[in-house]
Amino acid sequence: MKRIFITTFLLILAFNYSMAQVLIPATKPNLAQQDMIKRGYGMFIHFGINTFNNIEWSDGTLPVESYNPTDLDPDQWVRTAKEAGFRYVLLVTKHHDGFCLWDSKYTTYDVASSPVKTDVVKAVSEACKKYGIGFAIYYSLWDRKEPTYKDKDPQKYINYMLNQLTELFTNYGTIGELWLDGGWDRKQSDWGIDQVYSLVKKFNPRCAISVNHTIVNEEGKRDFTVPANMTQDDKYFFQYFPSDFRLWDPKIVTKFDKKQYLHEGKSYYLPFEHTVCISKRLNWFEKTQALPTRDLDELEELFYWCTDNDNCLVMNVPPDQTGRIREYVANTAIDLGKRLNLSLDKPLPKNGKFISMNTSVTASSTLEGKKEQYESSYINDGKMDSRWAAKDTLASVEMQLNPADAFNKITIFEYQDTEKLPDGFSEIRISRIQQYSIDIMQNGKWETIYLGDEPMDDCKVIKLPKRYNTSKLRLKVLKATAPPSIHELSVINML
Repeated sequence: MKRIFITTFLLILAFNYSMAQVLIPATKPNLAQQDMIKRGYGMFIHFGINTFNNIEWSDGTLPVESYNPTDLDPDQWVRTAKEAGFRYVLLVTKHHDGFCLWDSKYTTYDVASSPVKTDVVKAVSEACKKYGIGFAIYYSLWDRKEPTYKDKDPQKYINYMLNQLTELFTNYGTIGELWLDGGWDRKQSDWGIDQVYSLVKKFNPRCAISVNHTIVNEEGKRDFTVPANMTQDDKYFFQYFPSDFRLWDPKIVTKFDKKQYLHEGKSYYLPFEHTVCISKRLNWFEKTQALPTRDLDELEELFYWCTDNDNCLVMNVPPDQTGRIREYVANTAIDLGKRLNLSLDKPLPKNGKFISMNTSVTASSTLEGKKEQYESSYINDGKMDSRWAAKDTLASVEMQLNPADAFNKITIFEYQDTEKLPDGFSEIRISRIQQYSIDIMQNGKWETIYLGDEPMDDCKVIKLPKRYNTSKLRLKVLKATAPPSIHELSVINML
């Protein structure tokens, strides 16, 4: 009897192991997805040869000698992640330039050939184990340095990737996530994603794997759909199969995000992982010039939005040319964690109850676009990609509410004008709305409950000292540099 029990137990283990290596049709998360959802909040770390050349993308021609951190301290990176309440670190091991942060046997374009030979992948993985948080890796499919990438036989380059991924998954402990990027440069079928997926699952069946721009409108075609449109199950298709979750960097999903996606007529469950820069300037690799971080109010609201509905968020907190995260950048991440009261032994915090989603909205004016629409209803449709836009500089928008629903918080994501910086990637956001009021209907009259006399900025969060009930709320723009436009105005009952 004991022998039968042991044999049965081993068969069950073997079955579970084999099933973990195969993505199967499902309406609930599998083990790898469950682990990912439980982690929920990670620190993205972009660091490499680009860091030392003030550039976001490079083509593999930058001299390896230019990688030269003067005070390299991966322990400080992970310690910052721990203090900030991140559950895992997602390290860029190789970007599109092909420069590797470990000593790879398959290239000389790596840290081992640079002036500072520290194996950064090893240092970060060991620090993650030391501080008790998860370790994940980003790996670019697109390698602009590797000669076999241009070979007519795609399998030669696939073998190169498999060899490098074998190094990563056999030498650096447990890796909980593989974030693949750069798939736009060749046909989907030439990447060998099925081979990559199978290889990684043999090393860690519970590693979650995905490729940027995971989902498309039509199967077999590179016909993209943005995450904000994913409001219906079984409507969109895998571009890269198999994948354990969805990616579209740096887009944000809708509040009504759905989880079921199709491949060859079968439906699969896929959560979404967001990517957000801590910098206001949308830079992934840190530059010589110190750049401001996002305001805590905006980061807090993005956190709530991106970790809602069993989705995840990784926030990029990059080290500079010394090899350390700048103190003020680390402090922003730590301050956010303290504000959210993050702890590894507690669930991630949630926002309050949204009482304004998809209620009736009217505006004093609406911009008429030739290609885009700017309807007033877009102001509370749960999508960060859509927006209401007025055609007049001074304008107002009124939102119907259920008077039985109380609220004590209002958040406003304003559409802003942008100015590109010299690197061609980073940008400055400039508010249009300079002065405004929030009014509610009380006893048949408008009553102002908030008056703003300075620019709205990236995300305006209005926390009220008491709860209000009303049938109608109005945003009235009193001064603006251009016709105002709003992505989302949310009325919330904060618990």
